[in-house]
Amino acid sequence: MNRRYFFPAMMLAARRAVAASDKITIALMGVRGRGRSLTTAFCAQPDVNVAYMCDIDQNVVEAAYKIIEQSGRKRPPLVADIRKCLDDRSVDAIVMGTPLHWHAPGTILACNAGKDVYVEKPISHNIREGRLMVEAARRNNRIVQVGSQLPSLPATQAFNDYVQSGKLGRVLMAKVWNAQLRNNIGHKEDEAVPAGIDYETWTGPLPKMTFNRNRFHGTVNWHWHYGTGDIGNDGVHELDIARRALGVQLPKAVSGMGRKMYFDDDQQTPDTMNITYDYGDKLLMYEQRLWNPYGLESCDNGVAVYGDKAVAQFGKFRGRNWGFRVLDGEDGKEIHSEEHDKTSIDTPHARNFLDSMRSRQKPRVEIEEGHWSTSLAHLGNIVARTGRAIEFDPKTEQVVGDADANKLVRREYRQHWSTPKG
Repeated sequence: MNRRYFFPAMMLAARRAVAASDKITIALMGVRGRGRSLTTAFCAQPDVNVAYMCDIDQNVVEAAYKIIEQSGRKRPPLVADIRKCLDDRSVDAIVMGTPLHWHAPGTILACNAGKDVYVEKPISHNIREGRLMVEAARRNNRIVQVGSQLPSLPATQAFNDYVQSGKLGRVLMAKVWNAQLRNNIGHKEDEAVPAGIDYETWTGPLPKMTFNRNRFHGTVNWHWHYGTGDIGNDGVHELDIARRALGVQLPKAVSGMGRKMYFDDDQQTPDTMNITYDYGDKLLMYEQRLWNPYGLESCDNGVAVYGDKAVAQFGKFRGRNWGFRVLDGEDGKEIHSEEHDKTSIDTPHARNFLDSMRSRQKPRVEIEEGHWSTSLAHLGNIVARTGRAIEFDPKTEQVVGDADANKLVRREYRQHWSTPKG
């Protein structure tokens, strides 16, 4: 695959700087769940042409087709194998809403084929995959936008500006919480692959498991073989915002706990977590409770940045839209607030990606930013799975002095045309 795409990528690099008058041609890869939301966001852009729909499940594509048709576009052909889209020189970008075990393989293949990429969060299954994605983007001079869409909201940008202004005083700590009520997914037996599903392609480079509905579609992320749990699924959004606000990248040490305490079901990943990331001069804390309906600080997912004069909180607070508020350090009264309007939170991020494709300037959440934030989720999971604190080398991206924990920095693959090299 590297040989197949090396020379086309070299020849197409200059052509991929799309002229302002041209439409950008995309292939939608994965159109269920988040992929369906991305279909809506990109079909809302007048300068987008949808050339392909790429999905392995024929049973879920009609809802996305309806969105495309309602936007005034024709139904694109449906393919299961992304290589058909990569071989088409007219395709400028892959918009990826697949399950996360395909995020790294799909992004690397697309970059090697000379395509720009919009890839949903979390970007990777493990830390090593994320670094390979960064290297593929750099090697091929590709624009890769991570689908952590909140930084594209004006209110998020204003929140970060407020934190950086010094009005909070000396900032030493931030806290992220993911406190919401998730579902018990129950227990399901393995079964034959249902009709209309290309399970071989869906499995991709992973060692193959028997089909199980609790390891497919909406519940796939709760299984270690495929996913990262809710710290990667939802918590990574706020970890990204908090990390940016603190001005940090990767930590030196990580400690805490994570385990299943509430649900009796097929989920393997924690429903409860309390993780601390130590940067030496700053701390970032992550709290997760997936078994309560009442949230924390009047929102279910949020960020608090603590200074010695005031605290700034970001989230979708009860009765408000996405935004932030500042509480005075002495009496706790709200002294400042800003909100995003009620429009889609996906559309501004999609627009930022398309504009970056034209300008060749970095998008709002460039792939390395996404790698740093997603790595926080991976490090939290390593602590949860090993049951012990770890030291981490940000330069080598390896766990120090703990060989068993360091094995979780990467994973094993089977032989497959999509297996990442390196």
